[in-house]
Amino acid sequence: MSAVTKVNLKDLENSAQAKEHGVDARFARRPLESEHLGLSWFRYPPNFRSSIGHRHREQEEAYVVVAGSGQVRADDEILELRQWDVVRVAPGTVRGFAAGPDGLELIAVASDRPEGGDGMVVEDWWVDHG
Repeated sequence: MSAVTKVNLKDLENSAQAKEHGVDARFARRPLESEHLGLSWFRYPPNFRSSIGHRHREQEEAYVVVAGSGQVRADDEILELRQWDVVRVAPGTVRGFAAGPDGLELIAVASDRPEGGDGMVVEDWWVDHG
């Protein structure tokens, strides 16, 4: 492995699972050949809210809002987000995002993960209940 690796986040392949839900998600851990650091870029379209949440058993994550605005739901807490806000989410906390009228772009930074990953999807997590 090289001492330095460079990638362009927007040149990475969009995650098929995210694309299916109308979101751009580009994951850089493998392309960067990183052993200890995860880095991803997410772009949510205007007024989009993900009904799917996720959590990690061991990984801690931080999200940096690079454009737009929106909200993050972390367990039962909803926080407003604007450009350059940074949100840290502890392991075990379910999180999901909603975009404002101009969309929402995030950079996610993650700590070490166990072999095979530790992410768990939570379906139908942020939905309206009539």
